[in-house]
Amino acid sequence: MNTDHFRFPCFLGRRVHLGVTGSIAAYKSLELLRLLVDAHIDVGVTVTASGQRFVGAASFQALGAGVVHTSMFPDERRGLGEDPFAHLTPGRSADAFVIAPATANIIAKIAGGIADDMLSTQALAFRGPLIVAPAMNPNMWSAPATQSNWRTLLDRGVIAAGPDNGSVACGDTGQGRLCRLEHIFAQVLRALSPKDLAGKNVLITLGPTREPWDAVRYLSNPSSGLMGATLAMAAWMRGADVHVVAGPTDFDFPPSVHVVRVTTALEMLAAASDLFPAADIACCTAAVADFRPVPPTGGVAHKLKKRDIDPLALSIALTPNPDILRTLGAAKRKGQILIGFAAETDGVLAQAKMKLAEKRLDLIVANRIGVPGSGFAASTNVVAVLDRTGRVEQWPELPKTEVAWRIWDLLQHL
Repeated sequence: MNTDHFRFPCFLGRRVHLGVTGSIAAYKSLELLRLLVDAHIDVGVTVTASGQRFVGAASFQALGAGVVHTSMFPDERRGLGEDPFAHLTPGRSADAFVIAPATANIIAKIAGGIADDMLSTQALAFRGPLIVAPAMNPNMWSAPATQSNWRTLLDRGVIAAGPDNGSVACGDTGQGRLCRLEHIFAQVLRALSPKDLAGKNVLITLGPTREPWDAVRYLSNPSSGLMGATLAMAAWMRGADVHVVAGPTDFDFPPSVHVVRVTTALEMLAAASDLFPAADIACCTAAVADFRPVPPTGGVAHKLKKRDIDPLALSIALTPNPDILRTLGAAKRKGQILIGFAAETDGVLAQAKMKLAEKRLDLIVANRIGVPGSGFAASTNVVAVLDRTGRVEQWPELPKTEVAWRIWDLLQHL
Protein backbone atom coordinates (compact mmCIF):
# COMPACT_ATOMS: atom_id res chain seq x y z
CA MET A 1 0.00 0.00 0.00
CA ASN A 2 1.20 3.51 -0.83
CA THR A 3 2.06 5.66 2.21
CA ASP A 4 3.74 8.67 0.55
CA HIS A 5 0.81 10.79 1.76
CA PHE A 6 1.84 10.23 5.39
CA ARG A 7 5.14 12.10 4.97
CA PHE A 8 4.51 15.64 6.23
CA PRO A 9 7.90 17.28 6.89
CA CYS A 10 6.36 20.31 8.60
CA PHE A 11 6.77 19.62 12.31
CA LEU A 12 10.11 21.32 12.93
CA GLY A 13 10.43 22.31 16.59
CA ARG A 14 7.85 19.83 17.87
CA ARG A 15 8.90 17.22 20.39
CA VAL A 16 7.65 13.67 20.94
CA HIS A 17 8.61 11.16 23.61
CA LEU A 18 8.69 7.50 22.57
CA GLY A 19 8.26 4.70 25.10
CA VAL A 20 9.37 1.16 24.22
CA THR A 21 8.48 -1.93 26.25
CA GLY A 22 9.39 -5.62 26.24
CA SER A 23 7.61 -7.01 23.20
CA ILE A 24 9.13 -8.77 20.23
CA ALA A 25 7.66 -5.87 18.24
CA ALA A 26 10.11 -3.52 19.99
CA TYR A 27 12.42 -3.64 16.98
CA LYS A 28 9.73 -1.85 14.95
CA SER A 29 10.04 1.18 17.21
CA LEU A 30 13.32 1.96 15.49
CA GLU A 31 11.50 2.53 12.21
CA LEU A 32 8.89 4.63 14.02
CA LEU A 33 11.73 6.75 15.37
CA ARG A 34 13.09 7.15 11.85
CA LEU A 35 9.69 8.31 10.57
CA LEU A 36 9.42 10.88 13.35
CA VAL A 37 12.93 12.19 12.80
CA ASP A 38 12.31 12.45 9.04
CA ALA A 39 9.31 14.68 9.88
CA HIS A 40 11.80 16.99 11.66
CA ILE A 41 10.44 16.06 15.09
CA ASP A 42 12.75 16.05 18.10
CA VAL A 43 12.38 12.62 19.76
CA GLY A 44 13.29 11.46 23.24
CA VAL A 45 13.11 7.76 24.10
CA THR A 46 12.57 5.65 27.19
CA VAL A 47 13.25 1.90 26.95
CA THR A 48 12.15 -0.35 29.79
CA ALA A 49 14.45 -3.02 31.21
CA SER A 50 12.47 -5.66 29.32
CA GLY A 51 12.54 -3.56 26.17
CA GLN A 52 16.32 -3.47 26.30
CA ARG A 53 16.32 -7.26 25.98
CA PHE A 54 15.09 -6.69 22.41
CA VAL A 55 16.58 -3.30 21.39
CA GLY A 56 19.48 -1.47 23.01
CA ALA A 57 19.71 2.24 23.78
CA ALA A 58 22.59 2.66 21.32
CA SER A 59 20.30 1.77 18.40
CA PHE A 60 17.93 4.65 19.22
CA GLN A 61 20.84 7.05 19.69
CA ALA A 62 22.30 6.02 16.33
CA LEU A 63 18.99 6.79 14.59
CA GLY A 64 18.69 10.30 15.98
CA ALA A 65 17.03 10.13 19.40
CA GLY A 66 17.91 13.21 21.40
CA VAL A 67 18.03 11.47 24.77
CA VAL A 68 17.47 7.83 25.74
CA HIS A 69 16.37 6.87 29.26
CA THR A 70 16.91 3.30 30.41
CA SER A 71 16.43 3.36 34.20
CA MET A 72 14.89 5.39 36.99
CA PHE A 73 18.15 6.00 38.81
CA PRO A 74 21.58 7.12 37.57
CA ASP A 75 24.21 4.49 36.94
CA GLU A 76 26.71 4.88 39.78
CA ARG A 77 29.55 4.12 37.40
CA ARG A 78 28.59 7.16 35.32
CA GLY A 79 28.58 9.62 38.22
CA LEU A 80 25.85 12.06 39.27
CA GLY A 81 25.60 14.09 36.09
CA GLU A 82 22.24 12.68 35.00
CA ASP A 83 19.05 14.68 35.45
CA PRO A 84 17.44 13.62 38.76
CA PHE A 85 14.06 14.80 37.45
CA ALA A 86 14.17 12.95 34.13
CA HIS A 87 10.93 11.22 35.09
CA LEU A 88 9.22 14.61 34.68
CA THR A 89 10.99 15.71 31.49
CA PRO A 90 8.42 14.52 28.90
CA GLY A 91 5.63 16.28 30.80
CA ARG A 92 7.57 19.53 30.68
CA SER A 93 8.90 19.46 27.13
CA ALA A 94 7.12 16.92 24.90
CA ASP A 95 4.09 17.83 22.79
CA ALA A 96 2.97 14.19 22.56
CA PHE A 97 3.89 10.84 24.12
CA VAL A 98 3.65 7.53 22.26
CA ILE A 99 4.21 4.07 23.71
CA ALA A 100 4.88 1.57 20.92
CA PRO A 101 4.87 -1.29 21.51
CA ALA A 102 2.83 -1.28 24.72
CA THR A 103 2.66 -4.57 26.61
CA ALA A 104 -0.18 -5.73 28.85
CA ASN A 105 2.12 -4.83 31.75
CA ILE A 106 2.55 -1.13 30.89
CA ILE A 107 -1.17 -0.82 30.06
CA ALA A 108 -2.01 -2.22 33.51
CA LYS A 109 0.47 0.12 35.19
CA ILE A 110 -0.86 3.25 33.53
CA ALA A 111 -4.47 2.22 34.19
CA GLY A 112 -3.72 1.51 37.86
CA GLY A 113 -1.51 4.52 38.47
CA ILE A 114 1.54 2.39 39.21
CA ALA A 115 4.84 4.23 38.72
CA ASP A 116 7.68 1.86 39.51
CA ASP A 117 10.05 2.47 36.61
CA MET A 118 11.05 5.36 34.37
CA LEU A 119 8.46 4.82 31.63
CA SER A 120 5.45 4.32 33.91
CA THR A 121 6.48 7.35 35.96
CA GLN A 122 6.89 9.53 32.88
CA ALA A 123 3.53 8.40 31.49
CA LEU A 124 1.76 9.10 34.80
CA ALA A 125 3.22 12.62 34.96
CA PHE A 126 2.41 13.45 31.34
CA ARG A 127 -0.63 15.65 30.66
CA GLY A 128 -0.51 15.96 26.87
CA PRO A 129 -1.77 13.60 24.15
CA LEU A 130 -0.81 10.00 24.98
CA ILE A 131 -0.89 7.47 22.12
CA VAL A 132 -0.71 3.80 23.10
CA ALA A 133 -0.06 1.02 20.57
CA PRO A 134 -0.62 -2.39 22.19
CA ALA A 135 1.29 -5.47 21.07
CA MET A 136 0.86 -8.90 22.68
CA ASN A 137 -0.44 -12.42 22.22
CA PRO A 138 -4.15 -12.42 21.23
CA ASN A 139 -5.07 -14.36 24.38
CA MET A 140 -3.35 -11.74 26.53
CA TRP A 141 -5.10 -8.96 24.64
CA SER A 142 -8.55 -10.54 25.02
CA ALA A 143 -8.06 -11.35 28.72
CA PRO A 144 -10.75 -9.62 30.84
CA ALA A 145 -8.10 -7.81 32.92
CA THR A 146 -6.39 -6.35 29.85
CA GLN A 147 -9.69 -5.31 28.30
CA SER A 148 -10.78 -3.65 31.53
CA ASN A 149 -7.49 -1.75 31.77
CA TRP A 150 -7.75 -0.74 28.10
CA ARG A 151 -11.27 0.61 28.53
CA THR A 152 -10.04 2.61 31.51
CA LEU A 153 -7.33 4.23 29.40
CA LEU A 154 -9.74 5.01 26.56
CA ASP A 155 -12.22 6.56 29.01
CA ARG A 156 -9.40 8.82 30.21
CA GLY A 157 -8.71 10.06 26.69
CA VAL A 158 -5.75 7.89 25.72
CA ILE A 159 -5.46 7.69 21.91
CA ALA A 160 -5.60 4.12 20.63
CA ALA A 161 -3.37 2.88 17.82
CA GLY A 162 -4.49 -0.68 17.13
CA PRO A 163 -3.90 -3.44 17.84
CA ASP A 164 -4.29 -5.11 14.47
CA ASN A 165 -5.42 -8.60 13.58
CA GLY A 166 -2.89 -11.03 12.19
CA SER A 167 -0.27 -13.59 13.07
CA VAL A 168 2.06 -12.90 15.99
CA ALA A 169 5.54 -14.14 16.81
CA CYS A 170 4.43 -17.31 18.61
CA GLY A 171 2.41 -18.42 15.59
CA ASP A 172 -1.02 -17.58 16.99
CA THR A 173 -3.43 -15.50 14.96
CA GLY A 174 -5.86 -12.88 16.20
CA GLN A 175 -6.03 -9.32 17.51
CA GLY A 176 -2.91 -8.24 19.32
CA ARG A 177 -0.43 -7.52 16.55
CA LEU A 178 1.25 -4.10 16.68
CA CYS A 179 -0.61 -1.57 14.57
CA ARG A 180 0.94 -0.61 11.25
CA LEU A 181 3.78 1.82 11.92
CA GLU A 182 2.42 4.35 9.43
CA HIS A 183 -0.86 4.42 11.35
CA ILE A 184 0.93 4.97 14.67
CA PHE A 185 3.00 7.68 13.01
CA ALA A 186 -0.16 9.29 11.62
CA GLN A 187 -1.75 9.33 15.08
CA VAL A 188 1.32 11.12 16.44
CA LEU A 189 1.16 13.72 13.67
CA ARG A 190 -2.55 14.20 14.34
CA ALA A 191 -1.79 14.78 18.03
CA LEU A 192 0.72 17.48 17.04
CA SER A 193 -1.55 19.22 14.53
CA PRO A 194 -3.93 22.15 15.05
CA LYS A 195 -7.59 21.15 15.28
CA ASP A 196 -9.04 23.97 13.17
CA LEU A 197 -11.10 21.45 11.17
CA ALA A 198 -12.54 19.69 14.23
CA GLY A 199 -16.24 19.04 13.83
CA LYS A 200 -16.08 19.44 10.04
CA ASN A 201 -17.21 16.74 7.63
CA VAL A 202 -14.79 16.76 4.68
CA LEU A 203 -15.31 14.94 1.38
CA ILE A 204 -12.33 14.27 -0.90
CA THR A 205 -12.38 12.74 -4.37
CA LEU A 206 -9.03 11.52 -5.66
CA GLY A 207 -7.23 9.51 -8.30
CA PRO A 208 -8.13 8.75 -11.91
CA THR A 209 -11.21 7.02 -13.22
CA ARG A 210 -11.08 4.09 -15.62
CA GLU A 211 -13.66 3.87 -18.35
CA PRO A 212 -13.83 0.34 -19.80
CA TRP A 213 -14.06 -0.34 -23.51
CA ASP A 214 -14.04 -4.11 -23.21
CA ALA A 215 -13.08 -6.61 -20.52
CA VAL A 216 -9.37 -5.69 -20.53
CA ARG A 217 -9.04 -2.22 -22.10
CA TYR A 218 -10.00 1.14 -20.67
CA LEU A 219 -9.62 4.91 -21.08
CA SER A 220 -7.85 6.69 -18.21
CA ASN A 221 -5.08 9.17 -17.31
CA PRO A 222 -1.79 9.15 -15.35
CA SER A 223 -3.15 10.64 -12.11
CA SER A 224 -1.60 8.98 -9.05
CA GLY A 225 -4.09 10.48 -6.59
CA LEU A 226 -1.29 11.72 -4.32
CA MET A 227 -2.57 15.31 -4.16
CA GLY A 228 -5.98 14.17 -2.96
CA ALA A 229 -4.50 11.66 -0.53
CA THR A 230 -2.34 14.34 1.10
CA LEU A 231 -5.37 16.64 1.39
CA ALA A 232 -7.33 13.85 3.04
CA MET A 233 -4.54 13.14 5.52
CA ALA A 234 -3.99 16.82 6.32
CA ALA A 235 -7.72 17.33 6.96
CA TRP A 236 -7.83 14.23 9.18
CA MET A 237 -4.75 15.35 11.10
CA ARG A 238 -6.40 18.72 11.69
CA GLY A 239 -9.44 17.10 13.26
CA ALA A 240 -11.93 16.62 10.41
CA ASP A 241 -14.18 13.63 9.85
CA VAL A 242 -12.90 12.62 6.42
CA HIS A 243 -14.68 10.70 3.67
CA VAL A 244 -12.64 9.70 0.61
CA VAL A 245 -14.01 8.61 -2.75
CA ALA A 246 -10.99 7.02 -4.40
CA GLY A 247 -10.51 6.00 -7.99
CA PRO A 248 -8.12 3.11 -8.79
CA THR A 249 -5.24 3.86 -6.38
CA ASP A 250 -3.46 1.95 -3.62
CA PHE A 251 -3.34 4.55 -0.83
CA ASP A 252 -3.68 3.33 2.72
CA PHE A 253 -5.54 5.44 5.29
CA PRO A 254 -6.01 5.26 9.06
CA PRO A 255 -9.10 3.24 10.05
CA SER A 256 -11.07 6.36 11.04
CA VAL A 257 -10.85 7.75 7.48
CA HIS A 258 -13.91 6.50 5.59
CA VAL A 259 -12.96 5.27 2.10
CA VAL A 260 -15.25 4.38 -0.80
CA ARG A 261 -13.38 2.83 -3.71
CA VAL A 262 -14.74 3.27 -7.22
CA THR A 263 -13.56 2.72 -10.77
CA THR A 264 -15.61 4.74 -13.26
CA ALA A 265 -16.77 8.35 -13.40
CA LEU A 266 -20.39 7.26 -13.01
CA GLU A 267 -19.49 5.33 -9.86
CA MET A 268 -17.57 8.31 -8.50
CA LEU A 269 -20.48 10.64 -9.20
CA ALA A 270 -22.89 8.33 -7.39
CA ALA A 271 -20.62 8.00 -4.34
CA ALA A 272 -19.78 11.72 -4.18
CA SER A 273 -23.42 12.73 -4.64
CA ASP A 274 -24.42 10.42 -1.80
CA LEU A 275 -21.84 11.92 0.60
CA PHE A 276 -22.01 15.58 -0.49
CA PRO A 277 -25.20 16.63 1.37
CA ALA A 278 -23.56 15.88 4.74
CA ALA A 279 -20.24 17.53 3.84
CA ASP A 280 -19.21 20.91 5.21
CA ILE A 281 -16.28 20.99 2.77
CA ALA A 282 -15.83 19.05 -0.46
CA CYS A 283 -12.52 18.98 -2.31
CA CYS A 284 -12.60 17.38 -5.75
CA THR A 285 -9.06 16.50 -6.78
CA ALA A 286 -9.94 13.45 -8.89
CA ALA A 287 -8.84 13.45 -12.52
CA VAL A 288 -12.17 12.27 -13.88
CA ALA A 289 -12.22 11.03 -17.47
CA ASP A 290 -14.29 13.51 -19.48
CA PHE A 291 -15.39 10.79 -21.88
CA ARG A 292 -16.09 7.07 -21.75
CA PRO A 293 -16.02 4.60 -24.63
CA VAL A 294 -19.29 3.38 -26.04
CA PRO A 295 -19.14 -0.38 -25.38
CA PRO A 296 -18.69 -2.50 -28.49
CA THR A 297 -21.16 -5.17 -29.50
CA GLY A 298 -21.22 -7.73 -26.74
CA GLY A 299 -20.57 -5.16 -23.99
CA VAL A 300 -17.58 -4.67 -21.68
CA ALA A 301 -17.73 -8.19 -20.23
CA HIS A 302 -16.02 -9.66 -23.29
CA LYS A 303 -12.52 -9.21 -24.68
CA LEU A 304 -12.39 -8.05 -28.28
CA LYS A 305 -10.15 -10.19 -30.46
CA LYS A 306 -7.93 -8.61 -33.09
CA ARG A 307 -8.84 -11.29 -35.57
CA ASP A 308 -12.50 -10.30 -35.28
CA ILE A 309 -11.87 -6.62 -36.09
CA ASP A 310 -11.10 -5.08 -39.44
CA PRO A 311 -8.09 -2.81 -38.59
CA LEU A 312 -9.01 -0.46 -41.44
CA ALA A 313 -12.48 0.06 -40.01
CA LEU A 314 -11.52 0.22 -36.32
CA SER A 315 -12.96 3.15 -34.39
CA ILE A 316 -13.85 3.88 -30.79
CA ALA A 317 -16.95 5.96 -30.15
CA LEU A 318 -16.92 8.18 -27.05
CA THR A 319 -19.72 9.66 -25.00
CA PRO A 320 -19.38 12.46 -22.42
CA ASN A 321 -19.16 11.66 -18.72
CA PRO A 322 -21.04 13.88 -16.27
CA ASP A 323 -19.06 16.77 -14.78
CA ILE A 324 -18.88 15.79 -11.11
CA LEU A 325 -17.60 19.15 -9.90
CA ARG A 326 -20.27 21.05 -11.81
CA THR A 327 -22.95 18.70 -10.50
CA LEU A 328 -21.88 19.23 -6.89
CA GLY A 329 -21.62 22.98 -7.46
CA ALA A 330 -25.21 23.09 -8.69
CA ALA A 331 -26.35 21.21 -5.58
CA LYS A 332 -24.24 23.24 -3.13
CA ARG A 333 -26.21 24.59 -0.19
CA LYS A 334 -25.54 27.80 1.70
CA GLY A 335 -22.55 27.43 3.97
CA GLN A 336 -20.91 24.56 2.09
CA ILE A 337 -17.40 25.08 0.75
CA LEU A 338 -16.52 23.49 -2.59
CA ILE A 339 -12.91 23.26 -3.76
CA GLY A 340 -11.95 22.20 -7.26
CA PHE A 341 -8.75 21.30 -9.07
CA ALA A 342 -7.83 22.05 -12.66
CA ALA A 343 -5.03 20.33 -14.55
CA GLU A 344 -4.11 22.45 -17.58
CA THR A 345 -1.50 22.43 -20.32
CA ASP A 346 -1.75 26.18 -20.99
CA GLY A 347 -3.73 29.24 -19.98
CA VAL A 348 -3.72 28.04 -16.37
CA LEU A 349 -5.01 31.23 -14.71
CA ALA A 350 -7.61 31.96 -17.38
CA GLN A 351 -8.99 28.44 -17.23
CA ALA A 352 -9.05 28.51 -13.43
CA LYS A 353 -10.98 31.80 -13.32
CA MET A 354 -13.55 30.48 -15.77
CA LYS A 355 -14.07 27.22 -13.85
CA LEU A 356 -14.25 29.03 -10.51
CA ALA A 357 -17.27 30.99 -11.73
CA GLU A 358 -18.93 28.38 -13.94
CA LYS A 359 -18.91 25.60 -11.35
CA ARG A 360 -19.87 27.74 -8.32
CA LEU A 361 -16.60 27.03 -6.52
CA ASP A 362 -15.27 28.74 -3.44
CA LEU A 363 -11.65 27.96 -4.26
CA ILE A 364 -9.80 26.38 -7.17
CA VAL A 365 -6.27 25.02 -7.37
CA ALA A 366 -4.82 24.95 -10.87
CA ASN A 367 -1.59 23.32 -11.92
CA ARG A 368 0.19 22.94 -15.21
CA ILE A 369 0.69 19.37 -16.34
CA GLY A 370 3.35 18.03 -18.65
CA VAL A 371 6.20 19.92 -16.96
CA PRO A 372 8.75 18.53 -14.49
CA GLY A 373 7.82 18.81 -10.81
CA SER A 374 4.13 19.44 -11.34
CA GLY A 375 0.94 17.56 -12.03
CA PHE A 376 0.36 13.88 -12.60
CA ALA A 377 2.54 11.30 -10.81
CA ALA A 378 4.88 13.93 -9.33
CA SER A 379 5.65 14.23 -5.62
CA THR A 380 5.65 18.02 -5.95
CA ASN A 381 3.31 20.56 -7.48
CA VAL A 382 3.42 24.10 -8.87
CA VAL A 383 -0.01 25.66 -8.43
CA ALA A 384 -2.07 28.80 -8.71
CA VAL A 385 -4.83 29.23 -6.13
CA LEU A 386 -7.87 31.44 -6.71
CA ASP A 387 -10.87 31.95 -4.44
CA ARG A 388 -14.30 33.53 -4.62
CA THR A 389 -13.11 36.73 -2.88
CA GLY A 390 -10.70 37.50 -5.75
CA ARG A 391 -7.61 36.26 -3.95
CA VAL A 392 -4.93 34.89 -6.31
CA GLU A 393 -1.73 33.19 -5.17
CA GLN A 394 0.94 31.43 -7.21
CA TRP A 395 3.09 28.98 -5.31
CA PRO A 396 6.53 27.70 -6.31
CA GLU A 397 7.37 24.01 -6.58
CA LEU A 398 6.44 22.44 -3.23
CA PRO A 399 5.91 18.92 -1.89
CA LYS A 400 2.28 17.96 -2.34
CA THR A 401 2.04 17.48 1.43
CA GLU A 402 2.90 21.15 1.92
CA VAL A 403 0.50 22.23 -0.83
CA ALA A 404 -2.26 20.31 0.96
CA TRP A 405 -1.45 21.93 4.31
CA ARG A 406 -1.48 25.40 2.77
CA ILE A 407 -4.82 24.79 1.06
CA TRP A 408 -6.51 24.10 4.38
CA ASP A 409 -4.84 27.22 5.80
CA LEU A 410 -6.62 29.28 3.14
CA LEU A 411 -10.08 28.40 4.48
CA GLN A 412 -9.72 31.21 7.02
CA HIS A 413 -9.96 33.70 4.12
CA LEU A 414 -13.28 32.38 2.78
